[in-house]
Amino acid sequence: MSFEDLLDQGQRALEEDDSRNALKLLKEAISLKQTADAWLLLAEAQLDENQLSQAKNSITSGLKLEENNIDLLYLSADVCLEEDRVNPALQVYERIISVDPQQIDARVNKALLELDSDQLDTAEQTCRDALKTDPQSVLALNALGDICCAGGKSEEALECYSKAVENDPEEPQSHLNLADLYYETENLEQAADSARKALELDAGLPLGYLTLGYIYMDQDKSNEAIESFQQFLKLEKSPSAKQIRDEVNAVIEGLK
Repeated sequence: MSFEDLLDQGQRALEEDDSRNALKLLKEAISLKQTADAWLLLAEAQLDENQLSQAKNSITSGLKLEENNIDLLYLSADVCLEEDRVNPALQVYERIISVDPQQIDARVNKALLELDSDQLDTAEQTCRDALKTDPQSVLALNALGDICCAGGKSEEALECYSKAVENDPEEPQSHLNLADLYYETENLEQAADSARKALELDAGLPLGYLTLGYIYMDQDKSNEAIESFQQFLKLEKSPSAKQIRDEVNAVIEGLK
């Protein structure tokens, strides 16, 4: 089988969530020819198989061939975050921006990391720079809304989320952000409407059910709250969510 055929089949296997077969095909492709794109696909397959150190080596090999490959740089940032190395991830996003200033995702990801580090002013400026590049970016508008919320600027956050919904009514995260903001400002009916809209667009959104559960609880709708919380628990299985799962279980017991 030729390099091109192996690469094509490996990519198709990745798209079909068959990472084990993809790994085999892509390793064989690499043995025939080394390209940045081949190393990228191999690294993705290795990450899917929880082979973090091997994926890092593949990314390094790909970047040696094409140092400014945007996709490899994004994957490098993902690996940094997987290892909780925030500063290296920030540096990668800065490198992506220097290679291609039009990369909105890099600017927004950088802003959110700055937000997590409580650098509100820096995060806001990074996000506004993203919106200068693309004023209609739903991703940047939602991020700026999050930053405004963290800074106590509820009205500006509402403007950001509302504009995000206006620009792309089919994006569930924008509706969920609105729901959370309405809930925090005690506009429960609007919060419920926005949460239901988010779940209408994506029924597999765990945080949508969590938000809706708390809204129903504040509306004294115990049965609906329990159903929403139980749906959250059914969908949210991440080990990192153990604390919130425990809290939700305690809330359900209290409502029964």
